Amino acid sequence: MLHRNALLAAGLLGCFWSAAATAVANPEILSVPTGFNIEIYADDVDGARQMALGETGIIYTGSRRPGKVHAVIDHDGDQRADEVVEIASGLMLPSGIAYRDGDLYVAEVHRVIRFADIDSNYRKKPKPTVVIDDLPDETHHGWKYLKFGPDGKLYVPVGAPCNICQSEDPRFGTILAFDLEGGEPEFVARGVRNSVGFDFHPDTGKLWFTDNGRDHMGDDQPPDELNRVDKSGAHFGYPFFHGGDIPDPEFGKGKDPKDYVPPVWRFDAHVAAIGMKFYTGEMFPEKYRNRILVAQHGSWNRSSKVGYRVMMLTL
Repeated sequence: MLHRNALLAAGLLGCFWSAAATAVANPEILSVPTGFNIEIYADDVDGARQMALGETGIIYTGSRRPGKVHAVIDHDGDQRADEVVEIASGLMLPSGIAYRDGDLYVAEVHRVIRFADIDSNYRKKPKPTVVIDDLPDETHHGWKYLKFGPDGKLYVPVGAPCNICQSEDPRFGTILAFDLEGGEPEFVARGVRNSVGFDFHPDTGKLWFTDNGRDHMGDDQPPDELNRVDKSGAHFGYPFFHGGDIPDPEFGKGKDPKDYVPPVWRFDAHVAAIGMKFYTGEMFPEKYRNRILVAQHGSWNRSSKVGYRVMMLTL
C-alpha cells in the first residue's frame, strides 16, 4: 500500500494529493507498480507543495498560491487525514518548508521564517520570527525548496529571475547554505537555473539536486537535470550550457562546456522535476533502498505532454 508514511519517506506526498484527487473520477489515468496502490490522504489542502513531518506525526505543507501554510492531522492513525488547520496565510509564495527540533521553517520568496514549537502552537495562528532576511524578491522562479543538511545548515535555492538571463546579483541561479547561528551564506552550487528538489546521499552526505531546463528551445531540448555536488561552489552551466554540452543560443558563444559540471542524469525536456528523495525507509521492497525517487510535475509548454509521474533512478 502506498500510504502516508511511505510517501513521506519518499518526500513526494504533495504531488500525490492532486494526483489522487484526479484519480477519484478517473482512476484509469494512474498506474503504480505491482503490489502498490494509491489512495487519497487529504483532498482539501489548498495548494499543497512541499511538506514536512513533525515529531508528533502532523504533516505540515507549504504552498505557492494562495500563500498559506497548513497542518494536516490524522487523529485516529488510519492513514487518512481527519483535519486540516490553517497555520498562516498572506505569505509570499511559501512553497518550501522544513521541520527541525520542534520548529517549522517556511521559505517565502525574500526570506525564511520560523514558527517555534509548532506541534503545540499550530492552532494558535502563531507569529513567526525571521531567521534569514534580504533574499532576492523576484517572484520568477522565486518560490523555494527548503532542507536542512547533515551539517546542520539550512539549504536554500535562489532560482534565476527569468527564463534565460545572466544576472548581476550572484545569488541568482544558486543553492546557498546558511548557518543559522551566524556568518555569511555559502555558495554550494552555481549555474543552477531552478532547483525545487534536492537531498543528501544517505552514505556519502553529498548533495544531489534536480534542475529544470530553460523554455523555448523546442519540444525536446534542453533536458532537465539531476546533478551531484562534489565540490562546494561548483558551476553547473546555466546560462551558458544546458544538459552539460548544449550551448545556449544567446549565452553559450565562446564558452567551453568542460569548464562546467555536467549532469549525472538527463531527464526528458520539460518534465519539471519538483521533488527528489533518496528512499531510506523499510516499507518498500529492498530494491528501492537508497534509490532516488523523483516527482515530475509535467510539461506546460510542449506540443505533447511529458512527466506527471514519479521516476526511480538506480545509481
